[in-house]
Amino acid sequence: MIPLLPPDEQGLARAVQLLRDGQLVALPTETVYGLAARADSEAAVAMIYRAKGRPSFNPLIVHVSGVDMARRLALFDGRAELLARHFWPGPLTMVLPLRDNAGIAPAVTAGLPTVALRSPSHPLAHGVLAALDLPLAAPSANRSTGISPTTPAHVLASLEDGVAAVLDGGACAQGLESTIVALRDAGQWSLLREGPVTAAALAEVLGCPPVDLERGIEAPGQLVRHYSPGKPLRLNALAAGEGEFLIGFGAVMGDCSLSEDGDLAQAATRLYTCLHEAAASDCGRIAVAPIPSVGIGAAINDRLLRAAA
Repeated sequence: MIPLLPPDEQGLARAVQLLRDGQLVALPTETVYGLAARADSEAAVAMIYRAKGRPSFNPLIVHVSGVDMARRLALFDGRAELLARHFWPGPLTMVLPLRDNAGIAPAVTAGLPTVALRSPSHPLAHGVLAALDLPLAAPSANRSTGISPTTPAHVLASLEDGVAAVLDGGACAQGLESTIVALRDAGQWSLLREGPVTAAALAEVLGCPPVDLERGIEAPGQLVRHYSPGKPLRLNALAAGEGEFLIGFGAVMGDCSLSEDGDLAQAATRLYTCLHEAAASDCGRIAVAPIPSVGIGAAINDRLLRAAA
């Protein structure tokens, strides 16, 4: 059984020491729980891949304490500074050119010339990063392609060997992975993953719309099949079929509901909780009510489409 560390000074100090020693620790963020390891240690990063069963061509997000640490790892231009001022700490990941001699283990970037950086706002994650003063590679703390964890119980149900501890921060506040943006040449940018920070909010800050450039896997969450509950999943369902567990939304009632009031923010927070409940049910199939693709609804539908693939 993976030990739980309390969300206090003693638990934080223990998490910092385990990470400094090259161990894996599951940390709470405002989005989902991350499986953290020193980003400068090839051995520690390899433990992440083993624990998750993760494809080695899929890069990892590196979590930093703030802009100063980020500048040591990546080329930070004016656009990156602008986005950091508006959205850091918070649920935005930036894919930026990797600095020479950044000291990041090659497996973190999957051999790419870029690195994905985020500064989380959760006080425990921020406290660990500040005390450790090292960047942490931290994908979601679950088996690869599975449902992301938003509680310590989800982590414990998904991962077994190789994890030294879980820092218990309770349920994650937002419950949906970070938005990922890639800053391109000539002032262009691309949205690599929908998330809590919307494309409209990014466009307003950057002063131009995104461009769609196909460059293969550049960041986490781009695999066609991802966030899978391990059962067939049907979308835009108005009622449950035979043998289906129905996840409702708004007027569509189900075995559980993302939000009976049709609140998309609440739906984002409850998405993985409902998918975990559906996966654990006796039903062999899952159906999900229609979700409007506006605001954060676009990110919810992105996750559902990948879960259904």
